[in-house]
Amino acid sequence: MMAPGFDLAPQVPVGAGRRPVYIAGPCVIESVEMVVDIAQRLLEISATKHLPLVFKASFDKANRSSLDSFRGPGLGPGLEALRAAKQATGLPILTDVHEPWQAERAAEVADVLQVPAFLCRQTDLLLACGRSGAAVNIKKGQFLAPEDLRHAVDKVKSTGNDRVTVTERGSSFGYHNLVVDMRSLPTMRAFAPVIFDVTHSLQLPGGLGNASGGAREFHPYLARAAAAAGVDGFFVEVHPDPPRARSDATTQLTIEEFVDLSVQIETICGAVREIAQ
Repeated sequence: MMAPGFDLAPQVPVGAGRRPVYIAGPCVIESVEMVVDIAQRLLEISATKHLPLVFKASFDKANRSSLDSFRGPGLGPGLEALRAAKQATGLPILTDVHEPWQAERAAEVADVLQVPAFLCRQTDLLLACGRSGAAVNIKKGQFLAPEDLRHAVDKVKSTGNDRVTVTERGSSFGYHNLVVDMRSLPTMRAFAPVIFDVTHSLQLPGGLGNASGGAREFHPYLARAAAAAGVDGFFVEVHPDPPRARSDATTQLTIEEFVDLSVQIETICGAVREIAQ
């Protein structure tokens, strides 16, 4: 069973058994030049591999473990960086918002607004995103049962905005660990197209003491399992030099790793579509 499909962004259909979409880009905006460079490289991959792709980057990481951690440039400079990437490549844009007042401004640049996992039950934020006119991607909280995310989807849809996807990014499993329950993917797919977050499912929250750790070596296994489960898209954070990234350094992929992973995903998703026909 799957929810109806729609256009997540111009020329990027999602759901209803279509090819998977890819939401890819760096965790956080480190500079305008870095964002534009990665977007241009992803555009080339998208064109060469025929991958429906939405570029993502955050202007603020409001839930960093430590007060000393880099958060990003903030709303104004961040949106200008995203606008530059959009103008340079034509790629649609996704960014996350943390407060209701940010939604309308972010939607002036972004085609998709993302509700962070820890905020997935915040009614005012969900309604503001719904009213913005952008598509909305809701990340499932690490604390939430998959079937309960339907209520967040319903909140957005109450605004008249039916373009809602949900993202699985793992569930808390004791301290400093996440697990992905593959049963959650078809459960949520009954009420919204499902994106699998390859990057954040690998996190070890607080695992480094003052920052989250990660187990990036497991990324192909989880991604392949999600592809076999028939998800509608993949969220992958990529960075030109992950160990030097200013956020999520232990889980982001290189551009080359993203390309290799997409080949595996496309092969498995193609087989799944054939089985489903």
